Amino acid sequence: LILNPWDIVLCISGTVISCENAIVVVVIFYSPAFRAPMFLLIGSLATADLLAGLGLMLHFAFVYFIPSEAGSLLTVGLLVTSFTASVSSLLTITIDRYLSLYNALTYYSERTVTRTYIMLILTWGASICYGLLPIMGWNCLKEPSTCSIVRPLTKNHLIVLSVSFFMIFAVMFQLYVQICKIVCHHAQQIAVQRHFLATSHYVTTQKGMATLAIILGTFASCWLPFAVYCLLGDDTYPVLYTYVTLLPATYNSMINPVIYAFRNQEIQKVLWTVCCGCFSCTMPFRSSSPSDV
Repeated sequence: LILNPWDIVLCISGTVISCENAIVVVVIFYSPAFRAPMFLLIGSLATADLLAGLGLMLHFAFVYFIPSEAGSLLTVGLLVTSFTASVSSLLTITIDRYLSLYNALTYYSERTVTRTYIMLILTWGASICYGLLPIMGWNCLKEPSTCSIVRPLTKNHLIVLSVSFFMIFAVMFQLYVQICKIVCHHAQQIAVQRHFLATSHYVTTQKGMATLAIILGTFASCWLPFAVYCLLGDDTYPVLYTYVTLLPATYNSMINPVIYAFRNQEIQKVLWTVCCGCFSCTMPFRSSSPSDV
């Protein structure tokens, strides 16, 4: 087969994604200090993105080195599972951030830990079920007329995934709007109590809104083009359109570690310690609150 440049780019993206998220997974899961709910959710996100990167690499291998129907079903199942888990993990992180602000007094209770494990079970349970559908027979290998823009997924399967994405995005948008309102209200109260100038309140509010805009804007710009094309396109459209919309979606898994992990001060400390060659799994840890809004 002649190498498709787009497949090469996807494979390179998968390699970068795997390396980035492998660092986050190792830091979180092999350091006892990171056992707070927010780090479990970040670890879930990194695990999902790591699997997505591996799926892109396996896709390249199965297409050009060991092509087979079984390999095609395996890779598409892994990619569906991993990307679904990635998007769902972003939702669980958003829910955790909202509840940490809305129920600040009860956030540090055992109920939070239980709720976190329930969200993780639901996230990965639903993602695995979505990923198993092509392997269990919901594919277009025997009926090419039912194929979607992503073979061997059927058009109906892709529509279900796209609708699920839009629902998740709508919930995330609403939650971040509520988070923004809570942050603005808290900043105003602090400014009044401590007699801060109005400019201080304005700067704090603007910083919070800018962070939320970056989070939602990145997520939307990466996934919305592909989700919309999944609903409007079909297998008769040029495959170039699929690559053009799918590639930005993979970049979301590349950007997630930067937004949700590497910006965290505690994770930064561990990474700097590793770089200095004096890594210690029992290093002191002081924060158990959610990462920056």
